[in-house]
Amino acid sequence: MSRLITGVYLWLAVQGLALAGTVDFKNVRLWAAPDHTRVVFDTSGAVSHHVFSLQNPARLVVDVPAAQASKALQAASNAGGLVKGIRTAIKKDKTLRIVLDLKQSAKPRTFSLKPNGQYGHRLVIDLYETTGTRITGKDTGKQAVVKKTVVNKPAALRNLVIAIDAGHGGDDPGAIGRRGTREKTVVLAIARELAALIRKEPGMRPVMIREGDYYVGLRQRINKARKENADLFISIHADGFHSQRASGSSVFVLSRRGASSEMGRWLEAKENSADLAGGVSLDDKDDLLAEVLLDLSQSATIEASHEVASNMLGGLKRLGKMHKSSVQRAGFVVLKSPDIPSILIETAFISNPQEENKLRDKRHQKKLAKAMLSGIRDYFGNNPPPGTHMAALAARKYKVKSGDTLSQIAAVYQVSLSSLRGYNSLKSDRLRVGDTLRIPPVQGS
Repeated sequence: MSRLITGVYLWLAVQGLALAGTVDFKNVRLWAAPDHTRVVFDTSGAVSHHVFSLQNPARLVVDVPAAQASKALQAASNAGGLVKGIRTAIKKDKTLRIVLDLKQSAKPRTFSLKPNGQYGHRLVIDLYETTGTRITGKDTGKQAVVKKTVVNKPAALRNLVIAIDAGHGGDDPGAIGRRGTREKTVVLAIARELAALIRKEPGMRPVMIREGDYYVGLRQRINKARKENADLFISIHADGFHSQRASGSSVFVLSRRGASSEMGRWLEAKENSADLAGGVSLDDKDDLLAEVLLDLSQSATIEASHEVASNMLGGLKRLGKMHKSSVQRAGFVVLKSPDIPSILIETAFISNPQEENKLRDKRHQKKLAKAMLSGIRDYFGNNPPPGTHMAALAARKYKVKSGDTLSQIAAVYQVSLSSLRGYNSLKSDRLRVGDTLRIPPVQGS
């Protein structure tokens, strides 16, 4: 991290920005092209920035350290194309936050431009449509004239993709218990149980990193998950220790040291790693700016991983003793994807005779898989990715009233009784007034 901070300061100095000063966002200009809207901020110097999207309502947030908005920018009529308006505020750490209120979801691409004969420093944001709605308009210096023409149907909602990685395999057996139980065998069985549960889960799709007894390289595991556009990566293991008394489960996420050591690998191949940093391609960025953007992306991924891991801990605690009661951090290679939340679960100590017996038990394997599914549900229920069935389901909830029955609620929402029961992990059809039920998607939607 110290090297990163030094690099950021050096980059700013090279760009001619006084470190002690504040960059002024002087003006903003908007253009509505047929397929995207361009927003250009005129600034008094070069800037670094972090961008992320929010939904309901759609908006894009741009954070700029050591910057401020001029009165001219604050008073400007900021509307046109996909942009309804622009707001600014200063955060406690002196970061300028710029919020672009959007008319619909959009995919951003950002980059900086150096001064030329006509303009000074500029920060450019291109907003690309994501729903097939084409917007056109002329830049008149005032609010753009907007015409909407539907040229395609809205993109179909997609399933969440959960990558399930059974550790070891083939010539690598992993840890071995006193009864000869091999880690590679039991974790594959647990992975298969989890995949079977996810296949039955509305709005989710499992991807098995390895489906049989063969070895997959650690980097290949990450690459397969990225190729499948996974929303979550779960690596399943069973601990081994020289003492048979060691017991309990643990959940790991990537450490900051592990993230820092990984950054160089991605930066070396940045031309082939488009859209790693929150929707921002790295291939046209200088090395230091790419490093800043990738660090921001990694930080967001680690934060999301930690939240998933915390949810997973809650489910595993109900099954028995935890070896570590809080989320642990380590530099495991399989956790190093910069853009996929990734966790590693040590389900138990296979070197402990009692836990070895549990790991061999099909019923316990199913319990572990159910605990993992519960953690997945909890996380994505609160953090549904835009464009997924889970996001559409965020509003599909029902609060139980007096006299309600499960079968009546299923009929109203046109879902099966079994799917409604399973989606809410109900062991019976009895309901309590005030409970909130999540409504699964209609099959085929």
